[in-house]
Amino acid sequence: MADGAPLVLHSQDGAIARLTLNRPAAGNSLSMGLVAALHAELDRLASRPEIKVIVLSGMGGRIFSAGHDLNEFAGNPDEEFLARDFAGIAAVMQAIVAQPQIVIAKVEGVATAAGLELVAACDLALASTEARFAVPGVNIGFWCHTPQVLLSRTVGRKQALEMLVTGKLHPADHALRIGLVNALHPPDALDAAVDALCATIVSKAGSVLRRGKQSFNRQATMPLAQAYDYVRGEALENVLDPDAREGIAAFLEKRPPHWQE
Repeated sequence: MADGAPLVLHSQDGAIARLTLNRPAAGNSLSMGLVAALHAELDRLASRPEIKVIVLSGMGGRIFSAGHDLNEFAGNPDEEFLARDFAGIAAVMQAIVAQPQIVIAKVEGVATAAGLELVAACDLALASTEARFAVPGVNIGFWCHTPQVLLSRTVGRKQALEMLVTGKLHPADHALRIGLVNALHPPDALDAAVDALCATIVSKAGSVLRRGKQSFNRQATMPLAQAYDYVRGEALENVLDPDAREGIAAFLEKRPPHWQE
């Protein structure tokens, strides 16, 4: 990365925003500066309802993200600094989960530690068949404490714990098998697959996508009876929404819907 280049690149194509981690020489590792820049971009996009999808990728194609920047750990072991570093990582992961837009990870190359955590935080993930995944902290005497939170909620307890205790670098088909990613594509077909998924999503009503993502995440943490109580209220509000009324009418009249947004 050239001096002064943005740590996170951003672009927009209609209802699709693209954010690219831009530290390829450092494995797109999550320095405090990069984490702050990513969080700022998410905050900026959160207030833009015309954006329906955010695609998150890593510059260079070789490494999606290597996780924490260990050079910062080695160079500044001050406890206050480390506390701010961990707080920043936790905050940006939670921001992705809470983001009103659907966030898709496009994974090329390696995703390790907090880089794998980024994949788990995203709503959907498409990966190259050449991608690899690990939570290798145990190999260097450090448990991957923060990555385990979303990893265990994404793939399940036993699969997550196996990755955490072995520190093993897994091939892409393992990530698909345990549900860390949605699909695998040859490297030269990954961009087209991401574009096709984005096109499908942006064809839906933005209000429904925002409501739906929030509903999905909230009910997932509730006991069964509480979840049904919650979604009953959400369903009632949703069916009265103008986009829902339009969608139902369009279905019955056998025509394309015209969403408000």
